[in-house]
Amino acid sequence: MRAVVFDEYGEPAQVRDVPDPRPADHGVVVRVEATGLCRSDWHGWQGHDPDITLPHVPGHELAGVVEAVGPRVGTWRPGDRVTVPFVCACGTCASCARGDQQVCERQTQPGFTHWGSFAQYVALDHADVNLVAVPQDMSFATAASLGCRFATAFRAVVQQGRATAGEWVAVHGCGGVGLSAVMIAAASGARVVAVDVSAQALALARKFGAAECVDATGTPDTAAAIRELTGGGVQVSLDALGSPATCAASVDCLRRRGRHVQVGLLPSPDGTTPVPMARVIALELELLGSHGMAAHTYPPMLELVGSGVLRPDLLVTSTIPLDAAPDALAAMGTVPGAGVTVIEPWS
Repeated sequence: MRAVVFDEYGEPAQVRDVPDPRPADHGVVVRVEATGLCRSDWHGWQGHDPDITLPHVPGHELAGVVEAVGPRVGTWRPGDRVTVPFVCACGTCASCARGDQQVCERQTQPGFTHWGSFAQYVALDHADVNLVAVPQDMSFATAASLGCRFATAFRAVVQQGRATAGEWVAVHGCGGVGLSAVMIAAASGARVVAVDVSAQALALARKFGAAECVDATGTPDTAAAIRELTGGGVQVSLDALGSPATCAASVDCLRRRGRHVQVGLLPSPDGTTPVPMARVIALELELLGSHGMAAHTYPPMLELVGSGVLRPDLLVTSTIPLDAAPDALAAMGTVPGAGVTVIEPWS
């Protein structure tokens, strides 16, 4: 198969021929019809993920068709249209038994723990636990955008952030995750403040329901701007980018007993990020993480997509062939994101 491969962190990736994957006894091989280009892939290419072994094929947001099935798989057959959360759970650990597959103790992640979906085929583990059926009327590009960014944003806003109608929600960073969060929060009846450095991203945020926008390039204190716009701060704030500045601003813009949700990865060299803890104590704030969404919790999200309340298809702003993926991956470190770029490996 053809795949995007990098041999050294931060060095240019290449498209080349590599061996086709084979399914584990409990897994499947999926023919990749679409795969999203995500900032997490850029972090992996930069060497920020300890699970990656070189050489490596990135990619973790995907949709396609089951090509081969391991002998212990009971639910899925070749030809099935599927997507998958970026966290593939084992199904048997204590966390999985509680229904918390998104924090599985023995999780695998395509594009991180093993070769991913910037390829024509990808192997996925524990298929009966992790695969999600893609409706016939849903495009593969739309389905691919669900697996990481949209599903992560859905859980971050609805389940972790517990955003409700009438509340203020701030979203820091309007790439794929952030724009998904804007759309989901607005659909939940919340009033959304979107923050970004890109005029294009903020225009999309308004299109998807943001009531207010803050241009971070001309606003030295975004948290203060948000508190002023909202009359004292927001009930829920998401750092959808992942930087010390956006994390601190997300906490700092909350009103009393507000909820901060960390979604974006924080590539601090020592794994730590300064947080205004005095404000956390004084205002009794909640600090929450959000790490994807388990496959068994997809149905409510898919129902809202099927009814047209949520439109993840509108987030897909660019579709590229596999040969363009290496340059697009490298550009994520310098070019502000706006919407979701989808790679089609067979085009």
